[in-house]
Amino acid sequence: MKEEAKIALFNKLIMESDIAKAISIRKSDLYKESFPNNSPYIEERKKHGWEIDSILKTVTRLTKPKPNDVSFEDKTWTLFALLGFKIMNKDRHLHLPYDKSNPSLTQQIDVFAKDDETVLLIECRSATSNKIGDFKKELEAMKSKKQGLINSVRALFPNFSPKFKYILATRNLSISDADKARLLSIKGIHFSEEIIDYYYSLFSQIGLSARYQLLGSLFAGEPIPDLDNIIPAIEGKMGGYTYYSFSIEPEKLLKIGYILHRNKANEDMMPTYQRIIKKARLKEIHNFIDEEKGFFPNSIIVNILSDRNKNIKFERSSLQAPNSLSRIGILHLPKKYQSAYIIDGQHRLYGYSNSMYKSSNTIPVVAFVDLEKTEQVKMFMQINENQKPVSKDLRNTLDSDLLWDSESFLDQMRALKSRIAITLGESRRSPLFGKISIGEDKKIISTQQISIALSKSDFLGKVKKFEIEKIGTFYAGDIEKAFTKITDLLIRTFDYIKNHLEELWEKENNIIVLNKGIYGIILILNDIINYLFEEKVISDITSTKQVHEETQVYLNTLIHFFKDISEEKENELKNAYGAGGDAKYWRTLQKAMKEIHSEINYEGLEEFLKKEDKENNEEAFKYIREIELYLKASVRERLETEFGKGWFKKGVPIKIYTDATTIAAQKNREIENEEDEKDPWDCLHLINYRDIIVQNWQKIFEKNYTIPGEEKISGGKEAKTKWLVELNRIRNENDHTYYVTSDELSFIEKIYDWLIK
Repeated sequence: MKEEAKIALFNKLIMESDIAKAISIRKSDLYKESFPNNSPYIEERKKHGWEIDSILKTVTRLTKPKPNDVSFEDKTWTLFALLGFKIMNKDRHLHLPYDKSNPSLTQQIDVFAKDDETVLLIECRSATSNKIGDFKKELEAMKSKKQGLINSVRALFPNFSPKFKYILATRNLSISDADKARLLSIKGIHFSEEIIDYYYSLFSQIGLSARYQLLGSLFAGEPIPDLDNIIPAIEGKMGGYTYYSFSIEPEKLLKIGYILHRNKANEDMMPTYQRIIKKARLKEIHNFIDEEKGFFPNSIIVNILSDRNKNIKFERSSLQAPNSLSRIGILHLPKKYQSAYIIDGQHRLYGYSNSMYKSSNTIPVVAFVDLEKTEQVKMFMQINENQKPVSKDLRNTLDSDLLWDSESFLDQMRALKSRIAITLGESRRSPLFGKISIGEDKKIISTQQISIALSKSDFLGKVKKFEIEKIGTFYAGDIEKAFTKITDLLIRTFDYIKNHLEELWEKENNIIVLNKGIYGIILILNDIINYLFEEKVISDITSTKQVHEETQVYLNTLIHFFKDISEEKENELKNAYGAGGDAKYWRTLQKAMKEIHSEINYEGLEEFLKKEDKENNEEAFKYIREIELYLKASVRERLETEFGKGWFKKGVPIKIYTDATTIAAQKNREIENEEDEKDPWDCLHLINYRDIIVQNWQKIFEKNYTIPGEEKISGGKEAKTKWLVELNRIRNENDHTYYVTSDELSFIEKIYDWLIK
């Protein structure tokens, strides 16, 4: 490369001293300018979309939104600048030659990032809304240009032998499998905006140390230069696995270590399981180490993969304890990026990342070799079981990977439901993209809620551990096929609803895109599909496109319901919480559907509407109250007959006796009129009568308190008095917000007729 060409290229780059200033400009989504208050340029700028931000004493500040493509390029550029790359492109006009014989042939580089070991060439593509991207042209062109671009960088920095990586960064653009293969063929990598956001989040938590995670991702398995990797260690066996116990400087482990955070950045390395590092906790650990000179005696747990590290070896010492199962020696750790996965202790390790002691302290480590990913997940779960609970969404996310190949149908089903929910949240084709909590990313809708809805539907049938009890609409034993079809149908369904209710769907805190809304729509779709099968409108689910087309006339009724919903009804549905709120939402959709499509069998709707009117509650409570009064008198009478004056002491279990006596005494302290004072017998609860009956069963109560027809059932007195347990449950529910079912009312009436009538 000629000297004048080098100078021209250097002029398009900025060095470390100027990068901080450039970050302050690039990190904003707005262009910013200031003019003297009376400047004619102010009005001129306003004609071209600029707006007044503020008017100060002498100057007026103007702003203008950056175009989408510029905004995304600047965001990407800023990320790598923050992560410590020391030479960056100055603007969008960096063009690198790729043909030595014809230097006029150049490639425009959106983001150029160089540090002491690495050069990144980043191409940015963005759209204003979710689309399917097509990168065939630029990726095939890059295949022929890449080596020429590398040669140009080497000519520009002649005493530098860097690692290179081409990155395709995208916003709102999905990437096809074919384009992924093209990227792989040029050893490139795809960064979606979710991955970029992940590194921003990681940087905000741990600062420049996020570079370790980035480099581990970009250069997994590639050598780390100048790493001293030889350490004393003890070799042992545990659970069929080899492990090494040693102490190491945190800085070394940070370089070879990698954390399998559950997010888009690591989606090709499933199953991943770690929660994102917490800034507050990291700061506490850092202060503990640096300011209090604290330390952590418990070991960090890691997994080293020997297939990535053929050179891992352990040289046993000639001096060994003769009867020990362990061996001492020298361990050669791998000198490669992403060669040790951190299973437990990420906060302790990264607490050292900015510490003055990261190269002078050592930390204890237990390093397993070749743990399967599923074993890593199990170990992570076991370690965390008695610490901070693993969230339901993270557990569901792990289940989708951990249980997929299980021999148990129950485990497979958990994995299937989780994976459907995850795909609805992660696929750009899905209208629920970015709206579902996956791992520990909290969103509007939970994977748990989608799993519950799928469980209540007929889509998956019923299974036992090693048996398919009932074939589902979409499941007959093949979870791959069921996953594909259910996911596709749900995406089509939600997309159809979204397209007809675009404004409502995108409205913040709307009545559809919330847990109970998605739950209700899945179950009403189940009602529709069941009807279509019963009427033989559809005979199989080979084509989910055809199934979806047949459901549209019914989905239109839902769409009209949401368009016409009153504010009162909307608030009523939003304010109905818990499982009852979910059921209320679904049944409300059924009720609206029935007004137009009465031909569909809405199983359970009539029962629900009765609940809504609380028709059963008043009658049930009246019966239970009469049964309770009867037992109060009848049980006492039988105890008095058996034990005489000492009936209360002799016939009542000691705990009930003590509690009732205490409660009566407490109440009587506040009662002035002695005639109104409470007897301990007045302070018993319904369930207490059962305990008294059980204690005196054979001698006093068996004959009179066994339901006719149950005299010979197994289980003895516990089984024969279960009717009291059930009665007590309904009574307690009835006292709150529970709706008594027709079956429960029939049960209460049966007990009432037997005992009292």
